[in-house]
Amino acid sequence: MHRLIVKPKYVSSPRGSFLLLDGVFGTVFKRIGRRMNMLSTQVCVSVCWPYFDPEYENFSNRINPPRVSVDNDSCHDCTLIKFDSINKPGILLEVVQILTDLDFTITKAYISSDGGWFMDVFHVTDQQGKKITDSKTIDFIEKSLGPKGQSTEGVKSWQCKRVGFHLVGDHTAIELIGRDRPGLLSEISAVLASLQFNVIAAEVWTHNRRIACVLYVNDATNQTMDESKRLSIMEEQLNHILRGCEDDEKVARTSFSMGFTHMDRRLHQMLFADRDYESSGVTTTDVDSTPSFRPKIRIERIVEKGYSVVSVKCKDRAKLMFDIVCTLTDMQYVVFHATISSEGQYASQEYFIRHMDGCTLDTEGETERVTKCIEAAIQRRVSEGVSLELCAKDRVGLLSEVTRILRENGITVSRAGVSTIGEKGLNVFYVRDASGNPVDMKIIEALRKEIGQTVMVNVKREPGSAKAPAETRGWAKTGFFFGNLLERFLT
Repeated sequence: MHRLIVKPKYVSSPRGSFLLLDGVFGTVFKRIGRRMNMLSTQVCVSVCWPYFDPEYENFSNRINPPRVSVDNDSCHDCTLIKFDSINKPGILLEVVQILTDLDFTITKAYISSDGGWFMDVFHVTDQQGKKITDSKTIDFIEKSLGPKGQSTEGVKSWQCKRVGFHLVGDHTAIELIGRDRPGLLSEISAVLASLQFNVIAAEVWTHNRRIACVLYVNDATNQTMDESKRLSIMEEQLNHILRGCEDDEKVARTSFSMGFTHMDRRLHQMLFADRDYESSGVTTTDVDSTPSFRPKIRIERIVEKGYSVVSVKCKDRAKLMFDIVCTLTDMQYVVFHATISSEGQYASQEYFIRHMDGCTLDTEGETERVTKCIEAAIQRRVSEGVSLELCAKDRVGLLSEVTRILRENGITVSRAGVSTIGEKGLNVFYVRDASGNPVDMKIIEALRKEIGQTVMVNVKREPGSAKAPAETRGWAKTGFFFGNLLERFLT
């Protein structure tokens, strides 16, 4: 008979002391010890996120892989997506980002992530308000949110909008941030056209007189731009345009992206770093700045539970939850519980949060800053008035030509999206007049005739209660829905 001799000994670590056993049992008990330490640490208010040992995390994912189910039977007017997983930093944003990139409208959501497990339920519909019934879409949801989505191969197969050389292949991603003014987008696109750079995809946001844009460009021969001289000239000219008459380098900057950041999240990060949430003190007539359109944000503290509760009530629109969760995550706050609901034109969202260091929002200054940042995140994507949807054969200078015509007619662009599908360029511009007021429809009709000679144009009113148009899918497709515009162009 063989006897297994186990020699116990205690070791200390930054996470506390635990029993260490040699051999096979030692490995098992070591992992159990780590698990107990993690659970005990998460209970403490002073620390929100314990250290996750990579070995333990992989081991936990194998034992308890993420589970996702798509339920079309429980609710008569929407699809229920239920997701359970081991809790980890940033997991809520990952899930919401995937659902948003699939053009889903989240009408309700229930989030709970206390302890070591993350559980949530999303009530979603497509852009037409119908259930998600397409088998390929359902299969994609299960794969992207399930165990395969957590693997390296799963990440590679997930084609969301990201910024960086590695994902876009033979294209370069350019990030621009600066002070907005009428005609600025036209000047930027004119510089790119003069240097024979074609804009394959782009997204432009403006808020509080600041502009942030991410552009994917390549040269006229569709080759990678590896000539440092050309890039240097581009950077110099773009910086000159962005800065205008000001010499301060902090006013504007141009950079070439190398990371894997989601495009919409990157725009949020750029404007947040630019402190666009701070009021410039300039009175504006923007529609989304009037009191009736401003979101109502209230922050309270629940002492007995150790949470700060952020309540948001505002007009509902697409991607609203993503914008708020993205901002809270980038501000280093952790969402432990959340309830999301939409009633008619309005949305109500409530988040139970703590800072990454475990603290609640204790000071008036911190509370005011979070309130301003959430309000800015909501308003960056608000676009009301008129949108122009354009479709034409893609070519170098197409964006420059269209934006020049808009500028010459006294029209400014508050938000824009550019994408390329095959040989077709698809553009959407949310426009206002030079004073920030709605554009006269007579000017729009004259504009349609002028642009429509070479470009198919669709004019669309954006009512105050309407949700933002849905985005087409893929990294090179921006957050806009073109209806049957492309289909009519191709026929």
